[in-house]
This record gives sequence, structure tokens and C-alpha cells, in this order.
Amino acid sequence: MSEEFLTEINYDRLIEKSLKNVVIEALRIAEYQGLPGENHFYITFKTNYPHVKISDHLRSQYPDEMTIVIQHQYADLKVDRDSFSIELSFGGIPQTLVIPFAAITYFADPHAKFGLSFNVEGAKSVEDDIELEAEPEPEKKASNGPATVVSIDAFRQKK
Repeated sequence: MSEEFLTEINYDRLIEKSLKNVVIEALRIAEYQGLPGENHFYITFKTNYPHVKISDHLRSQYPDEMTIVIQHQYADLKVDRDSFSIELSFGGIPQTLVIPFAAITYFADPHAKFGLSFNVEGAKSVEDDIELEAEPEPEKKASNGPATVVSIDAFRQKK
């Protein structure tokens, strides 16, 4: 936390920070042991958010927002302090995506009937939003194959 004093407690921001940590921990489980059972993730993120790394081809197809599915066919999932990277195949071409947690607008595990929506504000320090505890790194397991990009707008609640 910074040394500046708050004039009020922003509970919405505290809740969002805690819920973002749920996403991070779910990704860590997938990173270290693979996805258990029928669990799978839909992750929607802002493609134009700072430090998002995707190919120019994908960025031209998805200039604002993109949804990826992490299920059977992914590789090299790595969860870092402020982002995660994953290799997915698009049209048979493997590509590595780097997605800051602050860029995520929606996370769901349809098998668990679980979903979270997040507000994505302008660029700011991810460390202000997410403080992670260091954990030992168990052996990792991954899945290989092509990925699917899907639209999940039908699953979102209307605001």
C-alpha cells in the first residue's frame, strides 16, 4: 500500500480486488495441475489495454475485446504477478497471448456455474489493484491443441 492517506474507504474497489484474486487463483490451479474434471474458463479481456500482447492479426479481428476459452487445448499457461500468458492455437497457428489481470472484464467457469464481471478503468499500476502472496511452484501440467474464441454476450447480465 502507498503512504498516502485515504479520505474514504472504497469498498467497491476492495471487493473487485478480492474477486480478481479468485480469477488468479483459479488460473494458478490450471497452471500447476491442469483443469480438474469438466472445469473450463471463459476469459474476456480488453485487447487495447496497456501491456496486452496479442498478434496484430488478432488485434485487427478484436480491436476492443476478445474472449478466450481455456479448456482442453492450451499450452504453456504461466501466471505472473500482474498478468498471465498462454499459448492457444488460432486457425491452426499457435500464438502466445499475454493478458494483464487488470484487462480482464469477465471470467466464467460454466461447469461450476460461476462468473464474475469487472470494471476496467484506464491504465494504472496493477500492483495497486492486486497484491499476490508468493507460493511454491508445484509441477505444471498443460493441454495441447487448437483454441476457440467465442462470444459470451448471451451469458452476461444486462446492466
